[in-house]
Amino acid sequence: MATTTTADVRLSALPPVSGRAGLRGVLASEFTKLRSVRSTYWTIGALLILSVGLAAAIGAGASSDLNSNPGDKAGFDATQTSLAIFFYLGQLIIAVLGAMAITSEYSTGMVRTSLTAMPRRGTLFTSKLAVFTGVALVISLVTSFLAFFVGQAVLSGTGVSASLFHSTTVPLDARVTPQATTLLGSFTITPGHVLMAIIGTALFVTAAAVIAFGLGAIIRHTAGAIASAIGLLFVLPIIIQLLPNTWRWDLQRFFPDGAGRVLSATVGSPDAGHLWSAWPQFAVTLIWAAVLVGVGGYLFRTRDA
Repeated sequence: MATTTTADVRLSALPPVSGRAGLRGVLASEFTKLRSVRSTYWTIGALLILSVGLAAAIGAGASSDLNSNPGDKAGFDATQTSLAIFFYLGQLIIAVLGAMAITSEYSTGMVRTSLTAMPRRGTLFTSKLAVFTGVALVISLVTSFLAFFVGQAVLSGTGVSASLFHSTTVPLDARVTPQATTLLGSFTITPGHVLMAIIGTALFVTAAAVIAFGLGAIIRHTAGAIASAIGLLFVLPIIIQLLPNTWRWDLQRFFPDGAGRVLSATVGSPDAGHLWSAWPQFAVTLIWAAVLVGVGGYLFRTRDA
Protein backbone atom coordinates (compact mmCIF):
# COMPACT_ATOMS: atom_id res chain seq x y z
CA MET A 1 0.00 0.00 0.00
CA ALA A 2 1.44 3.30 -1.04
CA THR A 3 1.91 5.91 1.61
CA THR A 4 1.41 9.57 1.00
CA THR A 5 3.94 11.94 2.35
CA THR A 6 3.29 15.61 2.82
CA ALA A 7 5.78 18.36 2.71
CA ASP A 8 6.85 19.78 5.96
CA VAL A 9 4.66 22.85 6.25
CA ARG A 10 6.21 25.40 8.55
CA LEU A 11 3.89 28.01 10.01
CA SER A 12 5.09 31.57 9.92
CA ALA A 13 6.20 32.82 13.27
CA LEU A 14 3.93 35.14 15.18
CA PRO A 15 5.15 38.71 15.56
CA PRO A 16 7.13 39.28 18.72
CA VAL A 17 5.33 40.62 21.73
CA SER A 18 5.91 44.35 21.80
CA GLY A 19 4.67 45.05 25.31
CA ARG A 20 1.71 47.21 26.31
CA ALA A 21 -0.36 49.00 23.72
CA GLY A 22 1.14 52.38 23.00
CA LEU A 23 -0.27 55.88 22.97
CA ARG A 24 0.30 56.31 19.24
CA GLY A 25 -2.05 53.51 18.27
CA VAL A 26 -4.74 54.70 20.65
CA LEU A 27 -4.49 58.23 19.26
CA ALA A 28 -5.02 56.90 15.74
CA SER A 29 -7.97 54.83 16.93
CA GLU A 30 -9.63 57.78 18.68
CA PHE A 31 -9.17 59.99 15.64
CA THR A 32 -10.81 57.33 13.49
CA LYS A 33 -13.76 57.19 15.90
CA LEU A 34 -14.20 60.96 15.88
CA ARG A 35 -14.13 61.33 12.10
CA SER A 36 -16.27 58.25 11.45
CA VAL A 37 -19.51 59.57 12.89
CA ARG A 38 -21.81 61.93 11.03
CA SER A 39 -22.55 64.05 14.10
CA THR A 40 -18.98 65.38 13.96
CA TYR A 41 -19.50 66.77 10.46
CA TRP A 42 -22.96 68.12 11.22
CA THR A 43 -21.63 69.97 14.25
CA ILE A 44 -18.63 71.39 12.40
CA GLY A 45 -20.88 72.44 9.52
CA ALA A 46 -23.28 74.21 11.88
CA LEU A 47 -20.37 75.97 13.58
CA LEU A 48 -18.94 77.25 10.30
CA ILE A 49 -22.25 78.26 8.73
CA LEU A 50 -23.58 80.11 11.77
CA SER A 51 -20.31 81.77 12.78
CA VAL A 52 -19.33 82.93 9.29
CA GLY A 53 -22.82 83.54 7.91
CA LEU A 54 -24.01 85.57 10.89
CA ALA A 55 -20.71 87.48 10.98
CA ALA A 56 -21.52 88.63 7.44
CA ALA A 57 -25.13 89.45 8.35
CA ILE A 58 -24.17 91.40 11.46
CA GLY A 59 -21.43 93.18 9.51
CA ALA A 60 -23.95 94.21 6.88
CA GLY A 61 -26.28 95.58 9.52
CA ALA A 62 -23.49 97.42 11.30
CA SER A 63 -22.21 98.82 8.00
CA SER A 64 -25.62 100.23 7.15
CA ASP A 65 -25.94 101.78 10.60
CA LEU A 66 -22.45 103.32 10.53
CA ASN A 67 -23.01 104.84 7.09
CA SER A 68 -26.30 106.35 8.28
CA ASN A 69 -24.90 107.53 11.63
CA PRO A 70 -21.17 108.33 11.32
CA GLY A 71 -21.08 109.33 14.99
CA ASP A 72 -21.45 105.67 15.95
CA LYS A 73 -17.97 105.01 14.61
CA ALA A 74 -16.51 106.32 17.88
CA GLY A 75 -15.36 103.29 19.84
CA PHE A 76 -16.65 100.81 17.25
CA ASP A 77 -14.77 97.51 17.51
CA ALA A 78 -14.91 95.95 14.06
CA THR A 79 -12.92 92.87 15.10
CA GLN A 80 -15.20 92.00 18.00
CA THR A 81 -18.26 92.59 15.80
CA SER A 82 -17.09 89.86 13.42
CA LEU A 83 -16.11 87.44 16.20
CA ALA A 84 -19.10 87.97 18.50
CA ILE A 85 -21.31 85.24 17.05
CA PHE A 86 -18.42 82.77 17.05
CA PHE A 87 -17.78 83.61 20.69
CA TYR A 88 -21.38 83.47 21.87
CA LEU A 89 -22.85 80.67 19.75
CA GLY A 90 -19.67 78.87 18.73
CA GLN A 91 -18.86 77.85 22.27
CA LEU A 92 -22.30 76.27 22.61
CA ILE A 93 -22.14 74.41 19.30
CA ILE A 94 -18.68 73.00 19.88
CA ALA A 95 -19.66 72.12 23.45
CA VAL A 96 -22.11 69.65 21.90
CA LEU A 97 -19.23 68.00 20.06
CA GLY A 98 -17.13 68.00 23.21
CA ALA A 99 -19.82 66.24 25.21
CA MET A 100 -20.51 63.65 22.49
CA ALA A 101 -16.80 62.90 22.07
CA ILE A 102 -16.86 61.11 25.42
CA THR A 103 -20.52 60.25 26.06
CA SER A 104 -21.39 58.64 22.71
CA GLU A 105 -19.53 55.45 23.60
CA TYR A 106 -21.46 55.17 26.86
CA SER A 107 -24.81 55.53 25.08
CA THR A 108 -23.95 52.75 22.61
CA GLY A 109 -22.02 50.54 25.04
CA MET A 110 -18.91 50.72 22.84
CA VAL A 111 -16.89 51.96 25.80
CA ARG A 112 -16.61 48.33 26.96
CA THR A 113 -15.10 47.37 23.63
CA SER A 114 -12.66 50.27 23.86
CA LEU A 115 -11.61 49.24 27.35
CA THR A 116 -11.17 45.65 26.23
CA ALA A 117 -8.88 46.76 23.42
CA MET A 118 -7.08 49.25 25.68
CA PRO A 119 -7.33 48.28 29.36
CA ARG A 120 -5.09 51.17 30.37
CA ARG A 121 -7.84 53.63 31.16
CA GLY A 122 -5.53 56.57 31.74
CA THR A 123 -4.00 56.18 28.28
CA LEU A 124 -7.43 55.83 26.67
CA PHE A 125 -8.81 58.92 28.38
CA THR A 126 -5.70 60.97 27.58
CA SER A 127 -5.94 59.93 23.93
CA LYS A 128 -9.60 60.92 23.71
CA LEU A 129 -8.81 64.29 25.26
CA ALA A 130 -5.75 64.96 23.07
CA VAL A 131 -7.50 64.04 19.81
CA PHE A 132 -10.61 66.04 20.56
CA THR A 133 -8.68 69.09 21.80
CA GLY A 134 -6.50 69.08 18.68
CA VAL A 135 -9.49 68.80 16.35
CA ALA A 136 -11.41 71.48 18.27
CA LEU A 137 -8.45 73.86 18.15
CA VAL A 138 -7.98 73.48 14.39
CA ILE A 139 -11.71 73.95 13.75
CA SER A 140 -11.84 76.98 16.04
CA LEU A 141 -8.86 78.67 14.40
CA VAL A 142 -10.24 78.12 10.90
CA THR A 143 -13.68 79.40 11.91
CA SER A 144 -12.28 82.41 13.76
CA PHE A 145 -10.17 83.53 10.80
CA LEU A 146 -13.01 82.95 8.33
CA ALA A 147 -15.50 84.88 10.46
CA PHE A 148 -13.04 87.75 10.77
CA PHE A 149 -12.19 88.01 7.07
CA VAL A 150 -15.80 87.71 5.92
CA GLY A 151 -17.00 90.22 8.51
CA GLN A 152 -14.29 92.75 7.64
CA ALA A 153 -14.99 92.37 3.93
CA VAL A 154 -18.58 93.43 4.60
CA LEU A 155 -17.44 96.32 6.83
CA SER A 156 -14.77 97.52 4.39
CA GLY A 157 -16.80 100.50 3.20
CA THR A 158 -17.27 102.00 6.66
CA GLY A 159 -13.72 103.21 7.20
CA VAL A 160 -13.37 101.44 10.55
CA SER A 161 -12.80 97.86 9.41
CA ALA A 162 -9.80 96.10 10.96
CA SER A 163 -6.97 94.45 9.06
CA LEU A 164 -4.29 91.84 9.67
CA PHE A 165 -1.94 93.61 7.28
CA HIS A 166 -1.92 97.26 8.32
CA SER A 167 -2.89 99.41 11.29
CA THR A 168 -6.30 101.04 11.53
CA THR A 169 -7.11 104.22 13.47
CA VAL A 170 -10.58 104.53 14.96
CA PRO A 171 -12.04 107.33 17.09
CA LEU A 172 -12.49 106.49 20.74
CA ASP A 173 -15.73 106.82 22.65
CA ALA A 174 -15.18 107.98 26.23
CA ARG A 175 -18.36 106.19 27.26
CA VAL A 176 -16.89 102.88 26.16
CA THR A 177 -13.19 103.32 26.86
CA PRO A 178 -12.48 105.08 30.19
CA GLN A 179 -8.95 106.00 29.08
CA ALA A 180 -10.36 108.29 26.39
CA THR A 181 -10.92 111.82 27.69
CA THR A 182 -12.74 113.17 24.66
CA LEU A 183 -14.66 111.84 21.70
CA LEU A 184 -11.99 113.37 19.48
CA GLY A 185 -9.42 110.88 20.75
CA SER A 186 -8.34 107.94 18.62
CA PHE A 187 -6.82 104.50 18.98
CA THR A 188 -4.60 102.68 16.52
CA ILE A 189 -5.46 99.01 16.08
CA THR A 190 -2.32 97.18 14.97
CA PRO A 191 -2.23 93.79 13.23
CA GLY A 192 -0.97 92.42 16.55
CA HIS A 193 -4.17 93.51 18.33
CA VAL A 194 -6.29 91.87 15.65
CA LEU A 195 -4.30 88.64 15.53
CA MET A 196 -4.44 88.29 19.31
CA ALA A 197 -8.23 88.76 19.24
CA ILE A 198 -8.71 86.15 16.50
CA ILE A 199 -6.44 83.54 18.09
CA GLY A 200 -7.62 84.36 21.61
CA THR A 201 -11.26 83.83 20.64
CA ALA A 202 -10.38 80.48 19.04
CA LEU A 203 -8.51 79.43 22.17
CA PHE A 204 -11.46 80.38 24.34
CA VAL A 205 -13.92 78.39 22.22
CA THR A 206 -11.54 75.41 22.37
CA ALA A 207 -11.37 75.69 26.16
CA ALA A 208 -15.17 75.77 26.28
CA ALA A 209 -15.22 72.55 24.27
CA VAL A 210 -12.79 70.93 26.72
CA ILE A 211 -15.04 72.01 29.60
CA ALA A 212 -17.93 70.18 27.90
CA PHE A 213 -15.67 67.15 27.41
CA GLY A 214 -14.88 67.12 31.13
CA LEU A 215 -18.56 67.40 32.02
CA GLY A 216 -19.29 64.53 29.65
CA ALA A 217 -16.70 62.35 31.37
CA ILE A 218 -18.28 63.13 34.74
CA ILE A 219 -21.95 62.75 33.78
CA ARG A 220 -21.59 60.04 31.08
CA HIS A 221 -24.89 61.02 29.49
CA THR A 222 -25.05 63.11 26.31
CA ALA A 223 -28.14 65.19 27.07
CA GLY A 224 -27.09 65.79 30.67
CA ALA A 225 -23.56 66.81 29.68
CA ILE A 226 -24.79 69.20 26.96
CA ALA A 227 -27.36 70.74 29.31
CA SER A 228 -24.72 71.19 32.02
CA ALA A 229 -22.27 72.81 29.59
CA ILE A 230 -24.93 75.22 28.30
CA GLY A 231 -25.94 76.02 31.86
CA LEU A 232 -22.37 76.78 32.92
CA LEU A 233 -21.29 78.68 29.81
CA PHE A 234 -24.49 80.47 28.85
CA VAL A 235 -27.35 80.35 31.36
CA LEU A 236 -25.49 81.12 34.60
CA PRO A 237 -23.76 84.20 33.11
CA ILE A 238 -27.19 85.56 32.11
CA ILE A 239 -28.49 84.98 35.64
CA ILE A 240 -25.41 86.69 37.10
CA GLN A 241 -26.15 89.74 34.93
CA LEU A 242 -29.40 90.17 36.85
CA LEU A 243 -27.64 90.44 40.22
CA PRO A 244 -26.72 93.78 41.82
CA ASN A 245 -23.56 95.37 40.44
CA THR A 246 -21.71 94.88 43.73
CA TRP A 247 -22.08 91.11 43.30
CA ARG A 248 -22.14 90.36 39.62
CA TRP A 249 -18.74 91.73 38.63
CA ASP A 250 -16.99 89.84 41.39
CA LEU A 251 -18.74 86.64 40.32
CA GLN A 252 -18.12 87.11 36.59
CA ARG A 253 -14.37 87.17 37.09
CA PHE A 254 -14.50 83.60 38.31
CA PHE A 255 -16.74 82.13 35.62
CA PRO A 256 -15.33 80.67 32.41
CA ASP A 257 -17.29 82.87 29.97
CA GLY A 258 -15.62 86.15 30.94
CA ALA A 259 -12.47 85.49 28.93
CA GLY A 260 -14.26 85.58 25.59
CA ARG A 261 -15.40 89.18 26.03
CA VAL A 262 -11.93 90.54 26.74
CA LEU A 263 -9.99 88.28 24.36
CA SER A 264 -12.10 89.32 21.36
CA ALA A 265 -11.90 93.05 22.06
CA THR A 266 -9.40 95.36 20.35
CA VAL A 267 -10.76 98.80 21.27
CA GLY A 268 -12.29 98.31 24.69
CA SER A 269 -15.58 97.18 26.17
CA PRO A 270 -17.81 98.05 29.12
CA ASP A 271 -16.67 94.80 30.76
CA ALA A 272 -12.95 95.58 30.49
CA GLY A 273 -12.86 97.70 33.64
CA HIS A 274 -14.47 94.98 35.74
CA LEU A 275 -12.84 91.79 34.45
CA TRP A 276 -9.17 90.93 34.57
CA SER A 277 -7.02 91.50 31.52
CA ALA A 278 -7.23 89.05 28.63
CA TRP A 279 -4.77 86.30 29.56
CA PRO A 280 -5.37 86.24 33.35
CA GLN A 281 -9.09 86.02 32.60
CA PHE A 282 -8.42 83.22 30.12
CA ALA A 283 -6.46 81.43 32.86
CA VAL A 284 -9.73 81.23 34.83
CA THR A 285 -11.33 79.41 31.88
CA LEU A 286 -8.36 77.04 31.70
CA ILE A 287 -8.63 76.29 35.42
CA TRP A 288 -12.29 75.35 34.97
CA ALA A 289 -11.33 73.08 32.08
CA ALA A 290 -8.44 71.48 33.98
CA VAL A 291 -10.52 70.79 37.09
CA LEU A 292 -13.45 69.28 35.19
CA VAL A 293 -11.18 67.16 32.97
CA GLY A 294 -9.20 66.07 36.03
CA VAL A 295 -12.35 64.97 37.87
CA GLY A 296 -13.65 63.29 34.73
CA GLY A 297 -10.36 61.46 34.20
CA TYR A 298 -10.32 60.24 37.79
CA LEU A 299 -13.88 58.94 37.54
CA PHE A 300 -13.13 57.34 34.17
CA ARG A 301 -10.39 55.30 35.80
CA THR A 302 -12.26 54.33 38.95
CA ARG A 303 -15.88 53.72 37.87
CA ASP A 304 -17.24 50.68 36.09
CA ALA A 305 -18.00 51.11 32.40
